[in-house]
Amino acid sequence: MGTREDIKSIITKAGWTQKELVQELNICSDKKYSDSSFSQKLSTENLKYKEAKLIADILGYELQFVKKK
Repeated sequence: MGTREDIKSIITKAGWTQKELVQELNICSDKKYSDSSFSQKLSTENLKYKEAKLIADILGYELQFVKKK
């Protein structure tokens, strides 16, 4: 799966819609997102690590780096 599919899957599993997530991102960050600009970020895989951490936090997840075996 690509970044877009991964994030959309996590949004769905968390019981949120993309629109709800975008609204919460606008509340929790100093940057303003629209549905289309957020979709474009996902499609172009141009999501910053800081944004990914915030998305994870909003949805009740945490990002981890796990050493490969």
